[in-house]
Amino acid sequence: MLDTGTFDVEEFSRTPFGNISPSETPIAAEAQRASQVLHPGNSAIARPREQRVITIANQKGGVGKTTTAVNLAAALAVQGMRVLVVDLDPQGNASTALGIPHHSGIPSSYELLIGECTVRDAIQQSPHNERLLCIPATIDLAGAEIELVSMVAREGRLKAAIQEANLAGYDIDYVMIDCPPSLGLLTVNALVAAKEVLIPIQCEYYALEGVGQLLRNIGLVQAHLNPELHVSTVVLTMYDGRTKLADQVAEEVRGHFGDAVLRSVIPRSVKVSEAPGYGMTVLDYDPGSRGAMSYLDAGREMASKAATANNERGQ
Repeated sequence: MLDTGTFDVEEFSRTPFGNISPSETPIAAEAQRASQVLHPGNSAIARPREQRVITIANQKGGVGKTTTAVNLAAALAVQGMRVLVVDLDPQGNASTALGIPHHSGIPSSYELLIGECTVRDAIQQSPHNERLLCIPATIDLAGAEIELVSMVAREGRLKAAIQEANLAGYDIDYVMIDCPPSLGLLTVNALVAAKEVLIPIQCEYYALEGVGQLLRNIGLVQAHLNPELHVSTVVLTMYDGRTKLADQVAEEVRGHFGDAVLRSVIPRSVKVSEAPGYGMTVLDYDPGSRGAMSYLDAGREMASKAATANNERGQ
């Protein structure tokens, strides 16, 4: 039995394990992150110097786009940020995951785009976190692309609607725009409204299939409509560490996008898949799960990378 009274801290520090702090051990680190979800007042990340508007885009379906949008938003909100999610997908899955009503007749991103309501009319607060806001999407949005074709400045409708002046008073740090799985006018509106693009890529065969077309579209928007737009973040989703394929895909994506790829990867997780069925993000549904921990880490890394980049630019 260990005699704690004679424990020599200095002697222990000279052992191979002496330089490891409790927070660096896997169990302690996971417990610490779970504590941050359950007790958000205990931890916060640095606020961005200016409001960050991020479009989550990938026209390939099933890559975890909406899942990433809502869970990253929740992770940032848990860590002290005030986040607005703009649901621009007619399916309204992001609205569902945040517990926001989005039946027909509710002021939504559709009315916002065609000019029938303001941000103040459409914005709602998630019941799970007071710092998490949402502009929902209803099925009416499905016909918006046809209506937008004949409108003046059709590509900039969303940007005009959610400009910082219209969000004044909400004190929002991050605006995250969830796009439909297509490269139509709704996605173009999202790209014009944002400065940053976040691309979720699943760790499976054909991971980069379709991303080339998305990058070409981003280039066109940069050249003609929004010169500040750039791919700031790539998130690897559906990672299964038991397979060689996942590591091969991760290596290929990191080789293609470099430092834009987050070190934090999102694992395959039953809890992440179950959470929207209960109108929750995984951070509300099961705060201690691997999925919740991964999104918490990804949110922190995304925030710290931006802070480091600002410091390097001397801002």
